[in-house]
Amino acid sequence: MRTYEDYVVAVVCAMEFEMSAVRFMLDQEHPRLPSKQGDLNDYIFGQLSGHNVVLAWLPGNQGKSAAAIVATNLGRTFPSIQWRFLAGIGGGVPSAKHDIRLGDIVVSVPEGTYGGVVQYDMGKDTDNGFKLKGFLLAPPSRLRTAVGRMQSDHRMSDSKVEEFVSAMLQRARRLIIYQRPPADSDVLFDADYPHVGGATCERCDRARVSERLPRQHDGPEIHYGLIASGDRVMRSAVKRSSEVQNVGDILCFEMEAAGLATEFPYIVVRGISDYADSHKDDTWQHYAAAAAAACTKELLSYLDPVVPTEGEPVSRKNIENGSSTYSSFVGRGVQNAGSGSFSVGGNIHIS
Repeated sequence: MRTYEDYVVAVVCAMEFEMSAVRFMLDQEHPRLPSKQGDLNDYIFGQLSGHNVVLAWLPGNQGKSAAAIVATNLGRTFPSIQWRFLAGIGGGVPSAKHDIRLGDIVVSVPEGTYGGVVQYDMGKDTDNGFKLKGFLLAPPSRLRTAVGRMQSDHRMSDSKVEEFVSAMLQRARRLIIYQRPPADSDVLFDADYPHVGGATCERCDRARVSERLPRQHDGPEIHYGLIASGDRVMRSAVKRSSEVQNVGDILCFEMEAAGLATEFPYIVVRGISDYADSHKDDTWQHYAAAAAAACTKELLSYLDPVVPTEGEPVSRKNIENGSSTYSSFVGRGVQNAGSGSFSVGGNIHIS
């Protein structure tokens, strides 16, 4: 019988339909384990790309505080967790540099002084404008090199996202809600043109639709870069552009990663369900969640499965992965983008 120590990969989702997308891509689902006292999370167990995986999700409320509680309980209950993922939907930031479209995927990777995720609403107002404070933990180097290998492979060949989503859709008729919406429902309006009202954009002026070159195929593209995280739902193109100016080359907005990356190093995988503007709706949410789940599954295939040493949890020792070393960190701190020193504040525990 499997134990909590047997699970080495954690995937956290904010909402049930995001978790379900990952759940129904599992290669095998494992029986439940008895709950541990003091841990209010619920979990689903299984195997994904050869790894023993535990899925966790937020209890109905979104945001970084709820995410931090889930991450802390998970870290305490599962001492062998080595790789951590946050998978779900996010709001894309299309630009001349990044041709981001609905259904695409953004994977967090370090850039500059940032470790992949930026908490864009934490800082201070100064005479020279808003200045960010604090940074968030970067993923372990072995996980970053796996991302780089996958990115390199996709320069030559397509990702497996469509293959994995198609296989999931065949499992049950009700999973049809995760099917990719029609291409003509992906509409990007000019950044200075707000939504005129109503549940859909039927009344919005189609003359204000941004012109984009058609893609050679309808499948999703995977983008790599910074993800902005905060407690606010971003649904204003003007504010979206303002944050990009303030922070830098942001590819996606979401609400939970900052709560996780203050506690543990996570890779964030977001399927793009809207453009973080006033025209956003729910049409692409389920497919975007499925695309993120499929990308997470593919990324895991670039990592060798880890078998915990009996009597010694993986996260309680340093694990050599080529030239890199991974150590667990519990507490609150600032982001270390890889090597070098970093400072922390508050009570911490390092093992």
